[in-house]
Amino acid sequence: MDWFRRKLEKIHPSQKKSIPDGLWIKCPSCAEILYKPELERLLSTCRKCGHHFRVSPLTYVKLILDDDNYEPLFTGLKTSDPLSFKALKRYSHQINEAAKKSGDQEAILFYAGTMENRPVILGVMNFKFIGGSMGSVVGEKIVRGIKLARDQSLPLILVCASGGARMQEGSYSLMQMAKTSAHLAKFSEEGGLYISVLTDPTSGGVTASYGMLGDVILAEPGAFIGFAGPRVIKQTIGQDLPKGFQRAEFLLEKGFIDHIVARESLKETLVKIIGMLK
Repeated sequence: MDWFRRKLEKIHPSQKKSIPDGLWIKCPSCAEILYKPELERLLSTCRKCGHHFRVSPLTYVKLILDDDNYEPLFTGLKTSDPLSFKALKRYSHQINEAAKKSGDQEAILFYAGTMENRPVILGVMNFKFIGGSMGSVVGEKIVRGIKLARDQSLPLILVCASGGARMQEGSYSLMQMAKTSAHLAKFSEEGGLYISVLTDPTSGGVTASYGMLGDVILAEPGAFIGFAGPRVIKQTIGQDLPKGFQRAEFLLEKGFIDHIVARESLKETLVKIIGMLK
């Protein structure tokens, strides 16, 4: 029968639809397969286990500050190479590559904006810029942010994400711990409100300085927070360590942070804290 026969010129049984690459991602915590557009709508948090993926600084800026009501600060500051440092690559080349990769000129961005119509100063670190490392320009930007918040009597919020001090700058980098800590101490003495938000990861010199000096210290769920890595600590003390001892939940239990806040609730929580304390 003619209607039972295939029309070969139009039907291709073996033809398959192509699926674009990069639409799916596996959650590193629960192995759930996630659809990327849906993941972005959920602020890059897993729908099954709540795992918080690392996101760009601009994501936090748009999440925390009111829409189209913020301006960048200290954009003219750029890193130099004070030690003419060279290893496998010259430090100057690393800086240029990091700028191309991250789209930013440094590992921290600052903004003046509003949050529910309340003016604030916001700094957000960029882990994609040489691991969010703290160099002299990062320290200088933070100090300028502190001074601006103090002069205008505004709350200061820092969203931290860092592997620690930037050793390509040697002692210049290490001095930023003392520099930022001293200015935060003065800011606190004069009644300033500083809130630190620790994201995954926050470690090294950032943890040893401004990361843990907030009047209120918040953290995202599951964030790695510590000074040295677990293997280094184990080799140093020669003992097994508690499971998850450098995660936000363990630090909350031990009193090192004040509250764990899911990304979707971050702005609401910050608004409440500032409303009570400022």
